[in-house]
Amino acid sequence: MNEAFSLASALIVGVLLGAIFFGGLWWTVRQGVLSKQPVLWFLGSLLLRMCIVLLGFYFIFGDDWQRLLAGLLGLIIARIIVTRLTRVVGQPGQLA
Repeated sequence: MNEAFSLASALIVGVLLGAIFFGGLWWTVRQGVLSKQPVLWFLGSLLLRMCIVLLGFYFIFGDDWQRLLAGLLGLIIARIIVTRLTRVVGQPGQLA
């Protein structure tokens, strides 16, 4: 039971880290295309998002490969969710 709770919590933390990463990417693209200096937005966002996710994976999941794998699965699930939520409907060449 304790191991199942540990893996479930790792999955949830992975989803949260993924939401921060991919949600931050979506927000950065929206702000960066309107900015006069988009390089600062994109580079700064990349460094901040990568630091958050890498430090989260390092400190939260530690050296347990099962928790690391559950966190990675959570990150992938968050990518799918954020991609679906931020999809722009009506773009040419995009499936509905």
